Amino acid sequence: MDHIIRMIAKDAPIKAMAISATGLVARAQDIHKTWPVATAALGRTLMAASLIGNTLKEKDGSVTIRINGGGPLGSILAVSDSTGNVRGYVQNAQIELPSKKPGKLDVGAAVGQDGSLTIIKDLCLKEPYVGTVKLVSGEIAEDITAYFADSEQIPTACALGVLVDRDDSVLTAGGYLIQLLPGADDELIEAVEEGIAALGAVTPALQSGMGPEELLRKVLHQFELELLETIPVDYRCYCSRERMKTALISIGKEELAAILAEQGKAELTCQFCDSVQVFEQAELEELLASL
Repeated sequence: MDHIIRMIAKDAPIKAMAISATGLVARAQDIHKTWPVATAALGRTLMAASLIGNTLKEKDGSVTIRINGGGPLGSILAVSDSTGNVRGYVQNAQIELPSKKPGKLDVGAAVGQDGSLTIIKDLCLKEPYVGTVKLVSGEIAEDITAYFADSEQIPTACALGVLVDRDDSVLTAGGYLIQLLPGADDELIEAVEEGIAALGAVTPALQSGMGPEELLRKVLHQFELELLETIPVDYRCYCSRERMKTALISIGKEELAAILAEQGKAELTCQFCDSVQVFEQAELEELLASL
């Protein structure tokens, strides 16, 4: 089962999270019919949103990550609730690029580097918090690290990996997010950096069978860690017929009348789960009469 674990260091100002998300990423691949490089890019973005969403204290809060890098994948969007349940899409799902090296998808080239990463945190206040940074590499984990350094001034280490098999199935997906709290000194930073180097790339670690807790214990092996909780997460869309009906009403009377006159019905597709809702003529006429 896909899940997030949360840990803290008992002997240092460090908090850490890690995610196992193979099923979640495979579900997104199945819904959006993504080819390998799009599977990896969308999967990494979904996991990042899930990890950040899980940090929210507001029960009804949400986190949205939007990436526009100028690459052939186009825009990528992921939205997480405050548990870490997440949904998303990639604009151009069927893109193929040469591998960076054998077995290494070139996500950076597919995403592009001439653009930005935006994180929107809806904390159930009047206005959401919005932070935008220029893309560093398009590899997503590095860009998440840059976001926290620039927008929230939190020293952060992020690693995300999606391994796609030769038959295009998702073999494994996971990663971690480690943050230093106020009071962290240079010696502590060096110890974390040494642990990151010791683990190496996250995808081979996942392939070797490491789970979320093992990832964190490997990176933070110089510290005494305490496991706080384990939280199940899933690919979850909150669309419904009622929400789509509200969307139709929101376009206004004139446009709704034009759809009715031209098409005789309305067919709406959810961008997150590709479910389709059809509103026939009688229902559209009823909606028009209510406006």
